[in-house]
Amino acid sequence: MLVSLYSAATGMNAEQRKLDIISNNLANVDTTGYKKQRAEFQDLLYSSVKESGTPTAQGSILPTGLYVGHGTRLSSTTRIFTLGNIEPTDNSTDLAIMGDGFFQVQMQDGRIDYTRDGSFKIDANGRLTTSDGLMIIPNIVIPENSVGINISPDGIVSVVLGDGSIQNVGNMTTIRFLNPSGLKPMGNNLYIETPASGNAVEGIPGQDGFGSLQQGYLEKSNVDVVKEMVDMIIAQRAYDINSKTITTADEMLRTVSNIKR
Repeated sequence: MLVSLYSAATGMNAEQRKLDIISNNLANVDTTGYKKQRAEFQDLLYSSVKESGTPTAQGSILPTGLYVGHGTRLSSTTRIFTLGNIEPTDNSTDLAIMGDGFFQVQMQDGRIDYTRDGSFKIDANGRLTTSDGLMIIPNIVIPENSVGINISPDGIVSVVLGDGSIQNVGNMTTIRFLNPSGLKPMGNNLYIETPASGNAVEGIPGQDGFGSLQQGYLEKSNVDVVKEMVDMIIAQRAYDINSKTITTADEMLRTVSNIKR
């Protein structure tokens, strides 16, 4: 009887964690470049009352065993890196990656982080930065006398100067990982490399499997609101069922304790 109590408790805890993940997905439905997370579960250890294949007194073996499970647990949260909706912004410094890849961001402590958020800005020194003022790598500097910016799908950055001439000011590159789901999220739309993600591989946008760049567009979140709402309902029902299991087990224990009376 106590096994059912503990198993149901693990189920309630797992569904609560799943609801936390769904809530975070829904909260970031408008976050630029956000990638949704998926909760994954595993069953816990089993108590073996009878082992399958055990010889019997009749000279045969048990075709099936008798095992009692002890519930479930949240094993991992997988981040899904499917492409989100691409929306036009008419801002020349906004970039969307049409496929695989990340932009490189120089942190203040020298660490390199990675992002899918291409809502870039130009600081007082003409450098291309994130919304938080962090520099983009490679370092792109826009001249003061420029009147227009053009970024090609393969990352070539050029500007139109005041006299009408065109000047190349740099080449943007992107980064790929063998297992992007292994990246560690740091908040602020940033990720860092981990042993699980593999090493960062730098390449030219639009070549060798790297996604091309689209100027004047931003990649929105890939969260499917309808699916998240359905998953929320399923999680709520599973939570209710597990709570009813605890109630039923408690009533059965009460019946047993009242036998003496």
